[in-house]
Amino acid sequence: MERKSKSNLSELYLEENKDQIYENALAEIQSFELPLGTTLRSVYDDQPNAHQKFMEKLDACIRNHDREIEKMCNFHHQGFVDAITELLKVRADAEKLKVQVTDTNRRLQDAGKEVIAQTEEIIRCRVQQRNITTVVEKLQLCLPALEMYSKLKEQMSVKRYYSALKTMEQLENLYLPRVSQYRFCQIMIENLPKLREEIKEISMSDLKDFLESIRKHSDRIGETAMKQAQQQKTFSTALQKQNNVNYGRNMHLGRNRILESKNEITLKRTFEDEDEHEEEVLTAQDLVDFSPVYRCLHIYSVLGDGEIFENYYRKQRRKQARLVLQPQSSMHETVEGYRRYFSQIVGFFVVEDHILHVTQGLVTRTYTDELWNMALSKIIAVLRTHSSYCSDPDLVLELKNLIVVFADTLQGYGFPVNRLFDLLFEIRDQYNETLLKKWSVLFRDIFEADNYSPIPVANEEEYRIVISKFPFQDAELDKSFPKKLPMSQSVPQIYMQVKEFIYASLKFSESLHRSSTEIDDMLRKSTNLLLTRTLSSCLQNLIKKPHIGLTELVQIIINTTHLEQACKYLEDFISNITNISQLTVHTARLYGLSTFKDARHAAEGEIYTKLNQKIDEFIQIADYDWTMSESDGRASGYLMDLINFLRSTFQVFTHLPNNNNDHAAMSGKVAQTACMSACQHLSMSLMQMLLDSELKQISMGAIQQFNLDVIQCELFASSEPVPGFQGDTLQLAFIDLRQLLDLFMVWDWSTYLADYGQATSKYLRVNPSTALTLLEKVHRGMKDSSKKNNIFAQFRKNDRDKQKLIETVVKQLRSLVNGMSQHT
Repeated sequence: MERKSKSNLSELYLEENKDQIYENALAEIQSFELPLGTTLRSVYDDQPNAHQKFMEKLDACIRNHDREIEKMCNFHHQGFVDAITELLKVRADAEKLKVQVTDTNRRLQDAGKEVIAQTEEIIRCRVQQRNITTVVEKLQLCLPALEMYSKLKEQMSVKRYYSALKTMEQLENLYLPRVSQYRFCQIMIENLPKLREEIKEISMSDLKDFLESIRKHSDRIGETAMKQAQQQKTFSTALQKQNNVNYGRNMHLGRNRILESKNEITLKRTFEDEDEHEEEVLTAQDLVDFSPVYRCLHIYSVLGDGEIFENYYRKQRRKQARLVLQPQSSMHETVEGYRRYFSQIVGFFVVEDHILHVTQGLVTRTYTDELWNMALSKIIAVLRTHSSYCSDPDLVLELKNLIVVFADTLQGYGFPVNRLFDLLFEIRDQYNETLLKKWSVLFRDIFEADNYSPIPVANEEEYRIVISKFPFQDAELDKSFPKKLPMSQSVPQIYMQVKEFIYASLKFSESLHRSSTEIDDMLRKSTNLLLTRTLSSCLQNLIKKPHIGLTELVQIIINTTHLEQACKYLEDFISNITNISQLTVHTARLYGLSTFKDARHAAEGEIYTKLNQKIDEFIQIADYDWTMSESDGRASGYLMDLINFLRSTFQVFTHLPNNNNDHAAMSGKVAQTACMSACQHLSMSLMQMLLDSELKQISMGAIQQFNLDVIQCELFASSEPVPGFQGDTLQLAFIDLRQLLDLFMVWDWSTYLADYGQATSKYLRVNPSTALTLLEKVHRGMKDSSKKNNIFAQFRKNDRDKQKLIETVVKQLRSLVNGMSQHT
């Protein structure tokens, strides 16, 4: 019972709790607190029938509220009815009031329309007036900026870029800040940098055009500057001559009055010519407009890019300098090529010098000096290379003159040119080489055209013509005509050409700023080269030519003698044109004496050589029968021809025209030496013929025939083919052959062996080895002859005795030869 009561109590408690839960849920639902999920979940989370119970509670709650509403409506219903009744009474009055209000409003609106229109017009006018005032004020503020911008555009259109930059500066600093709030101001501000860049580009374009213009006009500018320098030099020279004339007036007033007047007229004409040239000559400013450089420099300076402009200008000018310094490959062929090259360089540096003096900082002296040093090194290298190709001395001389004018021109602008004058000394050596080559051809042509015969002179006029070309002096020469001068036609021609060479060398030495002593020394050195190298070589080659005969060689010897004597006149000639006395310590001497002496010795040697060669030709046609039993009884034909040749040759020598004692002595000495040399060579050739190793045996008949030939040679020597030999001097050339042949012809071996080694020996010139060689050949010949000649049997005993004698002599000769070798 207790358990049952407890269970009922618990169920009752649960029921009460559930009722409480539902009450709370309904209270929350009525309070409209959202969300209701938690509330509804608490209802549905309980027992399965909880939903039904909750719905019942909810219906009961609704019914309670409906009853309350109904009570409230019943309470207020009478008041509502009274209010509706009252409202219906007011309705008619409201309608009347509405009509009146509407009518009043209509009439008011009609009356206010005109007022509104007038008011709106007044407002609009006042707004316009205010706007106009504001616009005027703003325009007055903007107008200066607009005017300056218009001025800027106008300046740009007329290319006044420097003024335009100044206008831009005013716009940026003064005018545009006042109107910076306007859009057009922003547009202007944005355009100004573009305008600056446009100005920079335009000015740079003008600069490029200027650089191109001066590149094209550099040669003309340089040509003008070089012409002015040359005219100035001509003027100075004329003025110096005038001063010299004025100085000489006090010393030789009467004698030189006419000369002075002529010089004054010449100087006056020179001044007049200078004035004319000064009127015609254009300056660099006349040829080139430099304003683009100034304008561009100012513009870049204003823009703060002056350093950039300077660097660009110098870089471009360096490039142009390299182009100007690059010569054409064919420059060395004509003088115009060199002139154009120098004109371009001078024009370039004249422009740089002008820029240096009219601008500040764009070009500095350091920069120009550096540029000139670079250019000078390149110029010297180019001139060294191209001048080496010049083979024409006239072209080299014109090149020298151009270099002098080029150097003087640039020196006038302050550029150092000492290295150019040093280069001229190198070119001078090359000029001398070209002169030597040219004169070598002239000398060869003169020698080729010469007939190598004395110069015929028909009358005194022709004689004077010759001595006007050559200083021929002969006190013993008679004045009768016609006659012949000892030298040939080439002598005066050679002498004149040497003088022409000196003149040509002097032309190069002019204007080199050197003293007269140095010029004199240069002339003497170059003349020495001409004599000792060129003329000497031509003479040596002439002497060696095969068509030059013995007569021509003798004439060459005479010619060189006269040329040697003329050397002192050449020295006087050089001293006269340089005004340097030969007594000066440092004055060089001409070496013509040794040159012509060497040529004479060579000619004499060639005479001896040609004679010996001719003798060898005759010897080569000799045809001896070395086995003949007896001689022909007369000399060999080849030898007689040889002697006739020698006789006629020496007759020609002795009949050469010797108009004075010196020439006679010289030609006689040459003839004597040649004759002695020919006889010695003939004797040696005949001896070698006997001793030839290929000749194995010789008969006594051949010895006799050979003896007849030697006798003819001795007769020729004794006939005095050339006068002047004392006694039998010429015959001594054949003494070795004579003693040897006498030894074999007489068969005097006992005397030879007994007297050998004594100064009084009859056969002193017979060498034992020579005698042994010939004796052995004769011995072999006798043996061969005995074998072939059997019909003379009665002489066999004599032959055997002779052979025994020969064998004995051979042994004794061998012992002598061996003794000589041991002694040696």
